[in-house]
Amino acid sequence: MERTKVAVIGSGNIGTDLVIKLERVARNVEIAVLVGIDPASDGLARARRLGIETVDSGVQGLIEHPLFDQIDIVFDSTSAKAHVANAEALRPYGKKLIDLTPAALGPYVVPAVNLDAHLGAPDVNMVTCGGQATIPIVAAISAVTRVHYAEIVASIASKSAGPGTRANIDEFTETTSAAIEQVGGAAHGKAIIVLNPAEPPLIMRDTVLALVSDPDQAAIEQSVIDMVDAVSTYVPGYRLKQRVQFTALDDAESVATLTGGVERGPGLWKVSVFLEVEGAAYYLPAYAGNLDIMTSAALQVAEKIAENTVVGAV
Repeated sequence: MERTKVAVIGSGNIGTDLVIKLERVARNVEIAVLVGIDPASDGLARARRLGIETVDSGVQGLIEHPLFDQIDIVFDSTSAKAHVANAEALRPYGKKLIDLTPAALGPYVVPAVNLDAHLGAPDVNMVTCGGQATIPIVAAISAVTRVHYAEIVASIASKSAGPGTRANIDEFTETTSAAIEQVGGAAHGKAIIVLNPAEPPLIMRDTVLALVSDPDQAAIEQSVIDMVDAVSTYVPGYRLKQRVQFTALDDAESVATLTGGVERGPGLWKVSVFLEVEGAAYYLPAYAGNLDIMTSAALQVAEKIAENTVVGAV
């Protein structure tokens, strides 16, 4: 069966890792063109060595490329600001866009939580690396009990944060916080990112803190374990670092501030979940799990869109 052709905009770390995943593990989709703006970029050079068509003149060069009409899905791994312009340029052509930036023009998608919810949308957003790692856990807790407040801390190696990531820090916190609520199901959400300069670089670590009332601890822990298993089917290096922790809270003032005014009542607990994300190291080092989880999640979405397109055509 002929696979759906895709293009990748952005020849940096994320775009190049995505191209290699498309070459090695994709089932329903195949890379047709890699788009960049720097003719000397390593990503474009690697793509050419793999026999993949390349463009070094940005999205307009993609539109003018002979293969453009055959491409159904376009991944954008540039920056939030660039995606706004790219989406506008591509809108007249009816391509499906998968946005790996925090631009969030389209609905949020986290494969383990809502993969099937927005397959018909013209532009879906992959939230952020921290969002892909932690929102499944918030959703797992929300599936068992109401989450009054959820806070996530994503700690990534400084070396794995390229220019695009550094330029999007504000968008990272805003987009992730919104998705914690909209996809994760928390009443209030907050996101923090830490660029860790440690040498040697540390693997991505994520902490999820959730405030809940009268928790069924066994049910929450099992829900979290099941969700970790679901995410690890497409991100094998995704794992729990230790058992889920439960702590009874007594500070009424602090709790009310965090939850936006939720009254301190009997049975309010903090649920703590500690995660590690090790990358597959196709192109990026294993410590760059933050980038690996983004490209792996985006590929899951593309595979599902392509699968549904084939099924719909039969």
